[in-house]
Amino acid sequence: MIASIRGPVLAAGAGWAVVGLGGLGMRVEVPSGRVSQAHPGDEIALHTSLVVREDALTLFGFATAAELEVFGHLISVSGVGPRSALGVLSALAPAEIARAVAAEDEKAFRKVSGIGPKTAKLIIVSLAGKLAATDWAADATPDQAAATPSAAEGVVDGLVGLGWGQSEAHEAVSDALDAGAPDASAELLRAALALLQAGRPGSRGGTR
Repeated sequence: MIASIRGPVLAAGAGWAVVGLGGLGMRVEVPSGRVSQAHPGDEIALHTSLVVREDALTLFGFATAAELEVFGHLISVSGVGPRSALGVLSALAPAEIARAVAAEDEKAFRKVSGIGPKTAKLIIVSLAGKLAATDWAADATPDQAAATPSAAEGVVDGLVGLGWGQSEAHEAVSDALDAGAPDASAELLRAALALLQAGRPGSRGGTR
C-alpha cells in the first residue's frame, strides 16, 4: 500500500501529476483544479490511495488527509467508482461534502458529471453520520449552511421576487443546474429564466 508520496513535479495536467520518486516518475490522479495547479519543479507531498483493478493499478493523490478520508468513503458507495469520487472532490471540498450530506442536499452532488439522482441519494444515505464527527467537518454544521445560502437558493428567491411560484422556481433552477448551468448567481438566473420563459409546463409562459 502506497500511503503517501513526496517529490518534485515532473509534469502536470488537468486531473493528474507525475511526481519524481527515486529516479522514477509516478503518475498520480488528483482532484482537477487543485493539486494539478502545481508546476514542473514544484515540490509536492500527497496522501495517496492505490486502487487495484484487474487491468490497472491507479494511484490517487490528495493534498490533505481529509480529502483522502472522504475519497475512501465515496468509493465505498455502490455505483461510485474512483473516477466519480475524484470528480466529487474536484467540485466540492471535504467540508462542503459534509455540509451537503448533513443537509441532504442531492443537488450538490448531481452537479458532478456522472452522478445522477439515484447515486446522489445513495451518497447521502451512505455517508450520513460518517463525516460529522471529523475535525475538518466542524465548520460544516447545518447552522452555518443556513447562514451562507448557496447561489441556487439566492436565484430561487430572486425568481419568486419576480413573481414565479416557489415550486416552479426551484424546479427551473434544478433543471438549469442539471443542464450544466454554472453555479453562479447571474449565469444561473439567466438559465433558469430562459427555461421559465420558454414555456415550462405549468409556468406562466406555458400552455394552459
